[in-house]
Amino acid sequence: MPSRKERGFTLVELMVVIVLIGLLAGVVSVGVFGVLKKGRITAAQGQIKEIEKAIALYKMETGRYPDDLNQLLEPVGVLDEGLMTEIPTDPWGNEYIYDPSGGTKRRYIIISMGEDGAEGTDDDVTNEYTPGETNQQE
Repeated sequence: MPSRKERGFTLVELMVVIVLIGLLAGVVSVGVFGVLKKGRITAAQGQIKEIEKAIALYKMETGRYPDDLNQLLEPVGVLDEGLMTEIPTDPWGNEYIYDPSGGTKRRYIIISMGEDGAEGTDDDVTNEYTPGETNQQE
């Protein structure tokens, strides 16, 4: 009979350790995914602000808003190059929606469709509102 020092772990002890590791991994992953989601929203807000700056410069140079975001890539006024080198995709890989006649607070609206990729849902990020705010346009 092997002595107490030579015995391994029992099946029950191994199962308890595996369950504890699984619980810890679940708690940590929920926190990490929450931070990642907030980070993507913040990144989308930052990209929208950069697009807004380019639109403001476009309006200063031409006296009007662009018809679509691709006009920000073309030379404007005295500039030999576009106001942006590329139109970014949102953090979820979708193209931004630009509506030059939309919006309630502004003359135009820029929309990221958010995680679900569908326009008009609660996770949309726009220059009008942020997910979680109550002033979403209908």
